[in-house]
Formats: sequence, structure tokens, C-alpha cells
Amino acid sequence: MKQFGTIFKFELNNYLKNKIFVGVTVFLVAAIAVVMFFPKFADSFTGGDSDSEGETEVSGMLLLSVKDAEFGSFIEPQFQEAFAGYEVCLTEDGLEDVKKKVTSGDAECAFVIDGPTSYTYYVNNLSLYDRNAEIADSVLRNAYSMNAMVSGGMSADEAAGVLAVEISHDTESLGKDQLQNFFYTYIMIFALYLVILLYGQMIATNVATEKSSRAMELLITSAKPVSMMFGKVLASCLAGFLQLLTVFGSAILFYNINQQQWEGNQIIASIFDMPLELLVYMLIFFVLGFFIYAFMFGAIGSTASKVEDINTSVMPVTLLFVAGFIIVMMAMSNGSVDSLLMRICSYVPFVSPMAMFTRIAMSTVPVYEIVLSIGVLILSVAAVGVVSAKIYRAGVLLYGTKPKFGSLFRAMKKA
Repeated sequence: MKQFGTIFKFELNNYLKNKIFVGVTVFLVAAIAVVMFFPKFADSFTGGDSDSEGETEVSGMLLLSVKDAEFGSFIEPQFQEAFAGYEVCLTEDGLEDVKKKVTSGDAECAFVIDGPTSYTYYVNNLSLYDRNAEIADSVLRNAYSMNAMVSGGMSADEAAGVLAVEISHDTESLGKDQLQNFFYTYIMIFALYLVILLYGQMIATNVATEKSSRAMELLITSAKPVSMMFGKVLASCLAGFLQLLTVFGSAILFYNINQQQWEGNQIIASIFDMPLELLVYMLIFFVLGFFIYAFMFGAIGSTASKVEDINTSVMPVTLLFVAGFIIVMMAMSNGSVDSLLMRICSYVPFVSPMAMFTRIAMSTVPVYEIVLSIGVLILSVAAVGVVSAKIYRAGVLLYGTKPKFGSLFRAMKKA
């Protein structure tokens, strides 16, 4: 136990004093601070009174050219209301003049309406998020319906009342709201993905570095290989957890300071509105998922004689983890978190930390399934830990070419 404590403190101290580790943490905290404080800085530069009068800022001129003058005077008020962000101007200019005003920048865009159901939309540079044509479709559709109602004997006021009727509805989710939970679930899964790959690679590299420099031969004379491996794994796990705690803790702090500026942003609000229950599950699956892969990376690192061989050696484990990540991400994007594949993955220890957490966050999972998944994961961590310890103990003394499975198994049995 004393050997384990010494190695654990030494490895943890190396992480906390590592300039790259500290630099990445500081950079992430600074980046989050910039994002969270941006609305406050933007308000200070604009005077903070952009919404004080409750007026919609006009972004430019919208030209409206209609062949039928009577129809043009009829739909102009509707365009004014629908395009509140523009200065809508009814024009009698010809088509070429309208185009010139749009290309020169005198007008943001233009609608040339040929009839009640057809028009041409002119814009200089069509934005990816341009919805003006969609809005114009709705305006003309309502205008056409109103004309049809008036022709059928209804008054203009009665037709306007029919078209302006408001539909009210309530949505009550009896389970989980996937849209609301999507963003923080995605962030947590992605954070778990990065931490496991980053620190797993660091564990394997550290072991291979000690082995290639022959420092391992000196270390194993004063400490047991099993104590060395567990010390490295637990130290890296704690370092990763501290880094996540620092980054997400600072994000929560900065959000609470600037919460007023972020009011109305449903995406940001949903990210920081994670229930305490999910935080507990995230911690459980993070620790267990990290352990199972960290043990594997440590064992693989002990079989490599040179640091240059690490990337090739850990490739199977990395591909296994990436495949699980892709399965979970595809299920999230398709809204099929309760599919048969995801249910199976919830009990496969190499994927369950991500799959089961996603199902818990975005669907209703029976308690017995959660308990069973965690139980399988705990037993798998113990089994992988025992096997990895034997591989580590045998692998640290194997030099030369990369050991084959047979020779490694014989060395494990002999040890």
C-alpha cells in the first residue's frame, strides 16, 4: 500500500506540474470565460440600449414590385408586418432597375410579384440561413386565401379573422425531453471521449517511455509492477477528473454571473440545466469507463519496447472506443437512443459508459437495467484490471520485438 501511495503521489504531481496539462486547462477556462462574458461585453460596446425601446432594428431596404397595383396595395401591409426587420418599399421601377439596386447594395433584396401565386426573389448573395422566400410564401398564401374567401361572400374583416386565428397547445412529456437534454448529453459524451483517449494515450506513453529508457528495471526493484500500474491509472483518473471539474465548474460559475445576459437562449439554458441525478450518473460512468480503458492502455504500453510503437499498439483499443462513440452519436442524432443496438451496447462494458448514460439522459430507462449495466461494468473493470496487471507485470520485462500473444501468455503464466 505504501508503494502504491508513493507512485500515486508521484504520478499525480507530474500531471499537475505538466505545462501542457496546465496550459490546456487554463486555455479552456479562458475560452469559456470569453464565451460566457461576450453578451455583457457586447452590451457595453452597444450602449446596452438596443432593446430599451422595444423596437426592431431595420437591417435594410426590401423592394416590392407588383404588376397589379391594386394587389400591391393589398399585400404591402402584410409584407410590412412579416418583414419587420426590413424597410419595405413598394416600387414601380422596372426589373433592370430593381436588379441594379439589389446588386449595388441600395436594397438588401427584392420581390417581383407577377401574380397572386408567383413571384421572383432577388438577392445579391444568398445566405445559408436566408428564410425570406419562405416568409413570402406564407404571406402570399394567406393573401390568396383571403381573396378566395372575399370572393365567396365573406367580408375582408371576417376573412382576416379566419386567417388570424391562433392555435394554442400544451405539450406534456411523460418521459424525457430529448431536445432539451440533447446538448448537455452531447457535451458530456464528447468530454468522456476526449478524456479517455487523451489520458489513456498518456498512460501508455509514460509506461513505454520508462521501459525504453530502462528506468523500469530500476523501478520494479523497489515497487511491485501491479502497484505501479494501479498508481499510474488512479493518478491519471484523478487528474482527468480535476481537469473536467475545473473546466465545467468555471463554466457554471461564469454562466451564473452572466445568467441575465443569456436569458432567452434555450440552447445555453439547457446545457446548464442538468439535473443532479444525471451528474451522479455521469460521474459513475466516467470513472468506470475511464478505468476499463486506462487499464487496457497501461497493459498495452508495457508491451511496447519503444515509444514510437505506441500509436500502432493502441490502435485496436482506440478503434474499439471510437466505434462505440460513433454508434452513440448516430443514435443521438437519429433520436433512436432506445434502439435494439443501443440496448445491447448498454451492457457491453467497452461501450456502456456512453450508451447507458445517453439512454438515461434522453429516455426512460428502468432502474433494474441501470443497476445491471453498472454491475456488469464494475465486474468488467475488475476482470480487465486483473488481466491488465498480469500483462503489465510480464510485459515490462519483455524487450526487443513486439511480443506475440503466445509468448506474452507464457510470460504471464510464469510470472
